[in-house]
Amino acid sequence: GIYNEALKYCKANGAFDPSTMGSVSNVGLMAKKAEEYGSHDKTFEITKSGKVSVSDNFGKVYFQQDVSEGDIWRMCQTKDSAIQDWIELALRRARATGDPVIFWLNSQRGHDASIINKVESHLNVGNTEGLDIQIKTPEEAVVYTMERATKGENTISATGNVLRDYLTDLFPILELGTSAKMLSIVPLLCGGGLYETGAGGSAPKHVQQFTSQGHLRWDSLGEFLALAVSLKDLGEKLGNESAIILSNTLNNAVTMLLKQGKSPSRKTGEIDNRGSHFYLALYWAQALVEQSDNTDMQKDFAQLAKQLEQNENIIANELIDCQGKPQDIGGYYLPDPVKTEKLMRPSSTLNDIIAHY
Repeated sequence: GIYNEALKYCKANGAFDPSTMGSVSNVGLMAKKAEEYGSHDKTFEITKSGKVSVSDNFGKVYFQQDVSEGDIWRMCQTKDSAIQDWIELALRRARATGDPVIFWLNSQRGHDASIINKVESHLNVGNTEGLDIQIKTPEEAVVYTMERATKGENTISATGNVLRDYLTDLFPILELGTSAKMLSIVPLLCGGGLYETGAGGSAPKHVQQFTSQGHLRWDSLGEFLALAVSLKDLGEKLGNESAIILSNTLNNAVTMLLKQGKSPSRKTGEIDNRGSHFYLALYWAQALVEQSDNTDMQKDFAQLAKQLEQNENIIANELIDCQGKPQDIGGYYLPDPVKTEKLMRPSSTLNDIIAHY
């Protein structure tokens, strides 16, 4: 399906240019375990061959499926409230960005056909003025989206849960080289939000290098972005101007971090995760001093920014000199917190500045 189309497109048109390609933001149908495909309470190991029937309390059978002994049988459900919220989230994103929103749905599939009916009904009564909204099969949608990305145009993909998982790997990898640098925003039904980043399947190698060589190459870029969005959301919903300033200045700090090349290196003896956190703190403090919207915050962070600036080289060297030897964190799945904190905060100069701030 979509991966085949993606491969065909890249073979015909060449690799994407990350510096010019458009972005693809995804709105996934997830609320209330919608289209859940992981382990949950509707997953069963079949003990003997026969039929599995799905019925209501009155005995009405909705569908049946032949099964064999040893099969893993799984059913998912999608509630109307989750679908309506998903549609509205996609429209809200389209209004905010002006980008077209594509619903990846195939009318020839029974489940998708039901979703299409709900999408069309919602669009008929909702405010869609000025919005570009289309429904395409996943194969058509991925080609259309890649064509726009090649031209530097952004697109919103509104998909079911499984395609959400696929696309939040596919496009971030094309654009960033890994899903570990991707920011994922999941608005919650009751008004909250979940802000997270991918791991790119990299955790085991990172831990292995840290315990054997004392170098942690994990890039926290996605976490920095998630924190900025969290602060912005908090500020907007509660009318907290300080939180909004913290968010804006954090984004400025992330920009500086990238421009100055202070992301972690893969090589031991060079900047790692701890070093990038130091530089984020430095650039964030500087950005707070440079902003003019809140003079109290300027004053609050002036001394910290000054001390971090004056001790930059000392701190950076301390965060590199500690590398090159095995580290004992006291466990893999459950590290010892005291040992781990000591190893993650090896700069006595930085620790002293923070302790007296």
